[in-house]
Amino acid sequence: MKMKTLSVLFAGFCALPLSAQETNSLAQFQQRLDAMQANFERTLAAQRAEIDALKQELAAQRAAPPRPLLAETPPVASGASVLSAPAAPLRIGKGASYMDIGLVGTFAAGGSTANDFESLQLGGHDPNQRGFTMQGVELNLQGAVDSYFRGNANILFSVDGGGESFMELEEAWLETVTLPGNFTLRAGQFLSDFGRINTQHPHSWGFVDAPLVSARLLGPDGLRNPGARLAWLAPTPFFTELSFGIQNSHGETAASFRSEGHSHGGGAKEGVPFGFRHPDNDRGVRGFGDLLFTPRLATSFDLTDTQTLLLGVSAAFGPNSSGGSGDNRTQIYGVDAYWKWKPANAHGGFPFVSLQTEAMLRRYQLGAFDWDENADGRVDAGEVVDPGTGLPAVLARETVTDYGFYSQLLYGFRKDWVAGLRFDYVGGNTADYERLGLTLDGAALGRDPVRDERWRISPNLTWYPSEFSKVRLQYNHDDRARIGRDHSVWLQFEFLLGAHAAHKF
Repeated sequence: MKMKTLSVLFAGFCALPLSAQETNSLAQFQQRLDAMQANFERTLAAQRAEIDALKQELAAQRAAPPRPLLAETPPVASGASVLSAPAAPLRIGKGASYMDIGLVGTFAAGGSTANDFESLQLGGHDPNQRGFTMQGVELNLQGAVDSYFRGNANILFSVDGGGESFMELEEAWLETVTLPGNFTLRAGQFLSDFGRINTQHPHSWGFVDAPLVSARLLGPDGLRNPGARLAWLAPTPFFTELSFGIQNSHGETAASFRSEGHSHGGGAKEGVPFGFRHPDNDRGVRGFGDLLFTPRLATSFDLTDTQTLLLGVSAAFGPNSSGGSGDNRTQIYGVDAYWKWKPANAHGGFPFVSLQTEAMLRRYQLGAFDWDENADGRVDAGEVVDPGTGLPAVLARETVTDYGFYSQLLYGFRKDWVAGLRFDYVGGNTADYERLGLTLDGAALGRDPVRDERWRISPNLTWYPSEFSKVRLQYNHDDRARIGRDHSVWLQFEFLLGAHAAHKF
């Protein structure tokens, strides 16, 4: 009995270490489990907090305009003051209602072998004389009106080729930020959403002057007028936007439509208007069809991790004031493409390579026109004559087609340095009125100079001392049919004070 009791006690004594080891092991597992659970909950809470913060930041960015940055330019120099950085612009107001103020001054100096600068340089902001040109000093006001709208205004001061100063309101519009269904509504005075170059202000161009095709077909100052624009961001895996604009169709900023007294892109012979017809058929706005309509579809997607492609198609439809009778219409169609490569290890946006091209086609209805406007039955001074009859010319209604394109390549080969090359071409079909051999005061008119063929090639080099300034040297080689070749050299310099709204990619 004693032996049996001793055996049981001995067995129980031997089992004590095993039980203690098992208890310790379970406790360790429980501690590890508790630690992992606590760490998981902390990580989850941190991620939730980060998600909430990102949502709040996204809502704030949607309610306010983008940070002011210059397109295709490097960031602020490392030694610059924080107060001068675009991230800290000159701002009036705060919270949901504020205004950022900025000013951009663009000037050019140079010369050309051509004497007819109005025919040579078609853009309203192009260098317009030998010596110095004030291409524009632009005051930009942009910001948040409230939590529902943002606003923008661009006021330009410039000097024309004759030395006369002038001011103009380029843009002033209000745009929604909270419409449902990915819709955005803009109203006011704005650049029509046609192609790429038309919506850009001169300081964001990659070259000193405007492309020939946009200046000739859309007008020296671009296509812009008061109106409204509705845009829809489609729910696609990549960027797709459809927009539709309705604007007034008259004035010098609607050159191919109800414009008066200018040459639709420069180069007209003295006293001879576009189409050899006076623009005296401006009937005003009688109905909805007398307005200007500009639909556009744009899409963008990444080809690779380092390449992006943007494609767009645009159109503009409206009446024109050509001739003395008839409901004459203008149609302009455009396609554009923009490709950019930037390596994953790019520093400050450099190096990069971008290629941009636009092509446009215009169909313009010319109304019937009789040059014997005083109906005296004889040729008076300043009247175009038909040599077949020896009387003032009587021109029939017809539709003429004009077209053109430009392609530009920009290469940011090292930080703050960009080399560029652009090729321009414009032309048009030979119209019936150009085949008649018309004369004016005894001089043959022949081909309409504002529709004649020409091309230009422009290499340039741009240096950005900082994000707030640039210096650009450009050479233009122009070849104009029936005029000849000309050479021009322009040195452009530009500065930025304060803030400026971001430009489209």
